[in-house]
Amino acid sequence: LQRAAPTSLLLIISHRPKSLQQYTLDTDLLTPEQRLFYEENGFILIKNLVSEEDIDRFRKEFERICRREVKVPGLVVMRDVAIARSEFVSDQKAVSKLQDFQEDPELFRYCTLPQILKYVECFTGPNIMAMHTMLINKPPDAGKKTSRHPMHQDLHYFPFRPADRIVCSWTAMEKVNRQNGCLVVLPGTHTGTLQEHDYPEWEGGVNKMYHGVRGYDPQHLRVHLEMEKGDTVFFHPLLIHGSGMNQTQGFRKAISCHYASADCYYIDVKGTTQENIEKEVKEIAARKYALNEEISFKVRHLHSHYIHQL
Repeated sequence: LQRAAPTSLLLIISHRPKSLQQYTLDTDLLTPEQRLFYEENGFILIKNLVSEEDIDRFRKEFERICRREVKVPGLVVMRDVAIARSEFVSDQKAVSKLQDFQEDPELFRYCTLPQILKYVECFTGPNIMAMHTMLINKPPDAGKKTSRHPMHQDLHYFPFRPADRIVCSWTAMEKVNRQNGCLVVLPGTHTGTLQEHDYPEWEGGVNKMYHGVRGYDPQHLRVHLEMEKGDTVFFHPLLIHGSGMNQTQGFRKAISCHYASADCYYIDVKGTTQENIEKEVKEIAARKYALNEEISFKVRHLHSHYIHQL
């Protein structure tokens, strides 16, 4: 059984009565200390959860996709706005992210790993949907600081609720540290509400759909999640988080999936802080799938998959 990183190294937490636990569910997996840590902080880091063999297989599939040896229906290939080099495809801009790989059997295998799902159940319950998938290939920064990801809340991108039954699984595919742009989280911000997001006003530009929280407290305690290959962090969709620049010469890889309870329901985001991302998603979908502008924000989640009932 994998254990979480020692919580004493990250943050001192207060004890919350069991009756007030709203972010975790009763299972036999998480220890009381782990549940309390997630309740107070909105994330939990599990060491050595995914095997080196599995991660190497995911990396090889990523390379095949970059070389265009396979075509994946619905896959979105994103490229950094400031990078003109790639690890695997010459004369093309670097692939900075694969999004929505649900139709790729090898990469989607990550979302069905039993050791991942048993933790996911602690937050979503036993009826689990895979809603959104990514393989992030953070490139070396080209001097424009565009390899940064602004501080944001993942719920900004999701038109379904309740938020407490959604969780992200994010696995390091290699050593991740402050030098190559590890995740940084603001502990406890998951207890707040969804904040207004928009593009940050960065001099070097910002990647498409990289919205950031407007007006969060810059003095809030930050925790940098330095991780080894196979380490996995699970976090709440309201947790404010981001990542720094990749200041190394290598590419920093991670694979992730957002899960939700099958009992979650879609909402209408018109008139809410999510209206701007809805407009952008519609525009992208209209170009990619030749759909008209009346399509729903839900189109982004057409590729969601029911995983299983434990």
